[in-house]
Amino acid sequence: MQDPQLTIITNLTDLEPNDWFAEIDDICEDHGFFEQLGSTHCVGFLEGCNKLLVTFENAQEIRAHNADAEPRGFAFARQDGWSHLSLMSFEASWFRDQAIYDFFDRMIDDGFFDDFERIVFHGAHGGAYAAAAFSVAAPGATVIALRPQATLDAQTAGWDPRYKAQRINNFNDRFGYAPEMIDAADEVFVAFDPLQRLDAVHAALFRQSHVTMLPCPLLGTHLDQALDRLGIHDVMIKLAMDGTLDRERFIQLLRARRYDQTYVRALVLRLISIDHRGLARVICRYMLQRGRNAFFAEKLRDLSEMPED
Repeated sequence: MQDPQLTIITNLTDLEPNDWFAEIDDICEDHGFFEQLGSTHCVGFLEGCNKLLVTFENAQEIRAHNADAEPRGFAFARQDGWSHLSLMSFEASWFRDQAIYDFFDRMIDDGFFDDFERIVFHGAHGGAYAAAAFSVAAPGATVIALRPQATLDAQTAGWDPRYKAQRINNFNDRFGYAPEMIDAADEVFVAFDPLQRLDAVHAALFRQSHVTMLPCPLLGTHLDQALDRLGIHDVMIKLAMDGTLDRERFIQLLRARRYDQTYVRALVLRLISIDHRGLARVICRYMLQRGRNAFFAEKLRDLSEMPED
């Protein structure tokens, strides 16, 4: 039986940032609560059924890339009746803020997470780190971490030269090293592009037995957007909430990438770079049979001038 849906009406597209936050504030206050957390984060809650989706997102990314410019859980609250706890940052963030620690401490003390039968923590990039790190607040939860970093602490991850501006944050205090914070989770799904070397190293640090690796070759560094483009992101979250997501099911979903021109372009370029020109020709011809495309036509001309493998 479907859970009661929440009546949420939004018109968030094309709003200026202040107007957008004001709308989010009003919607959350009508259905739960909204709080500012320090100077650069906030949290909104929609109270629905005993299934809870916890998300960590950047507000600029939400407005630019999410469907209807909504936090990811709004659609699930509207369509499936889920409760939704949305942690949002005003700028690029790994959610290392004392105000966020205090919020989760308060939620733990109040028994907030005890009221839910199923809980999924979800995030991408810095939000993926946070989803893993803060999942310790809700033992038994499921975690979906898309391209997570294990830590940005220089002593542990000095091999990663990225995100220099974030390294001023302390990754060794509360809710610190993400691979240790997932110990109490029921299941953890780590999705990453194995061809992105530094991302693959971070993923490898999540090595516990209840972690399922979900390699997504050639989907790149904007993994959340790629999964949205393939139409499988929300399906993945629903399966996780139902407790039926596994590696085999995800691989089946990932087959949708063969119809995605962004992925196929990356595949052709990869095949050319590793001297599999014959297969690259086959793919270009196949894509041109499906419709005219300047990229595949140009690559096929270039490949035709090269010797066979």
